[in-house]
Amino acid sequence: MYRRAIQASLVFTLALALLLPLTRIAQAEDSEQEGYYYPTPQTEERYRPRVKSVAEADRRTRIAFTTGLTAQMLASPSPPRFAIFAKGEEANKLIIVSITDDAYNTLYRLRALLAMLTAYARSSPAFNGFPNPENLTFLDMVYLIGFKEITVSDGRNIAHRIYLDPNTKE
Repeated sequence: MYRRAIQASLVFTLALALLLPLTRIAQAEDSEQEGYYYPTPQTEERYRPRVKSVAEADRRTRIAFTTGLTAQMLASPSPPRFAIFAKGEEANKLIIVSITDDAYNTLYRLRALLAMLTAYARSSPAFNGFPNPENLTFLDMVYLIGFKEITVSDGRNIAHRIYLDPNTKE
């Protein structure tokens, strides 16, 4: 009986020793995007979405969204100018990074990129059924599927973070 207790304790200790690094890796993945995919954001803002997020939207939905958008860009005759992907444990952090030099290298150009993506959003089926879809933005669309923040960057020096917060005062 004593031998079984020692074996159980040993198994538990080994399992714990193997699992703890994995938890640290998941936590590190959330915090190490800064400095890995983009520089520390110099500017931040809060955006109050004009839609409610969809309860059925989950991690898989958000990854499918970024994968689908990437596939569309790769199918285009011109090469993509930016990469878009979801990160975080729940894939609720949207990251958009320029993959060309001298593009999106000012806050205004980063916002222009989001405006361009707004045109894409307004023509997507995601906004079908919403009254006045012309008043909705790309930020509304990504909030709809559960993204909580967006970081856009030139991939070199500039990064801007937007928190999608329904409690933000206008």
